[in-house]
Amino acid sequence: MSVSEAFWNATLEELKRGYRLEGDHYVCLLCGNEVETGIVYPADGLLYEAERYMRRHIDNVHHSVFDYLTQLDKKLTGLTEHQTLLLRLFYQGKSDAEIQQELGIGSASTIRNHRFVLKEKERQSRVFLAVMELLKERDKHAPATLGTAKKESIAATPSPDEQDERTKILRKYFPEGTSGPLYSLPRKEKHKLVVLQEATKRFESGRTYDEKEVNHILQDVYHDYVLLRRNLIDHSLLEREPDGSQYWLKTNEAGKAGEQMDRKKELKLQYKEMKTEAGVYQIKNTKNQKVLVDSTMNLKTINGKKFQLQNGSHINKALQKEWNEYGEEAFVFEVLEVLKVKEDAFWNAADELAKLEEKWLDKLKPYGDKGYNSQPNK
Repeated sequence: MSVSEAFWNATLEELKRGYRLEGDHYVCLLCGNEVETGIVYPADGLLYEAERYMRRHIDNVHHSVFDYLTQLDKKLTGLTEHQTLLLRLFYQGKSDAEIQQELGIGSASTIRNHRFVLKEKERQSRVFLAVMELLKERDKHAPATLGTAKKESIAATPSPDEQDERTKILRKYFPEGTSGPLYSLPRKEKHKLVVLQEATKRFESGRTYDEKEVNHILQDVYHDYVLLRRNLIDHSLLEREPDGSQYWLKTNEAGKAGEQMDRKKELKLQYKEMKTEAGVYQIKNTKNQKVLVDSTMNLKTINGKKFQLQNGSHINKALQKEWNEYGEEAFVFEVLEVLKVKEDAFWNAADELAKLEEKWLDKLKPYGDKGYNSQPNK
């Protein structure tokens, strides 16, 4: 199970909740799912405001943050398999005697000793966390010129050898060409910079974008567009207002306020003219005919789901398991129905898309032996 950079950058409280607020969206730290603030979401005959809907998402999809965290690889948690098992039993509220009987090891005093070891590990973690926090505070006072050399190297004209290396990197991470989606975000900083620079070509210099427009552009680049957006900002390739209301491509001419507003109006007009289709699609296993039914506000982002499966990071474990077992060639992606847009002030795309998805779930019933969707609660 892989985790996003947003997960690692979250505060302790955000990790415990499983989500964080980014601009006007709540982002699930466990899978990247987003909900927009100010919108009411329907589910099971009830209406939920964004934050409550996100909590419901975590309960329904991930069961609990505790379950998700204890399923992470031991290389990420630092816990042995035995310690993880004990923590799960402790979380269930079982007594030392009950745990000893269930595991069939030692005695109740043995379990108490394990509790002590885990508490000691917690104390050590607190000390280490405090040390790292102090180190971060120290870094804030470091000279601002430390990053100058790196930024200058980004802007410098590459030599023929560097250009050849750049081409190889782009071919590796953009297997369908640089106009297609990004396969994965490199870990090596040098490779990451090349990929991020390429991603900036999707934006126009001198224009400003709101967050929805930025997300719309980056969704076609990478499935974890929130992570990509943050990296563009962290590497000073994309700049934004402190409140996240406006974004723009970093240039030597940042643009004056009046020019930015004109550019923004022009961009909004073009954005409205761009055809983005919402709809319902299925991922079908041609070997056993099982399907996963899902919906999206932008059907162009279906490729992102394919990349998740290729990377072993799709949130549907049953689908991911059979993808690994049968191979990519056994699966097809098919659009079932495109959402028809209505020119109505009271028409809500998210609500209508949810109804459309429900229609196809009722029709195909992709549960159990027939599919990968979770059986709805009766």
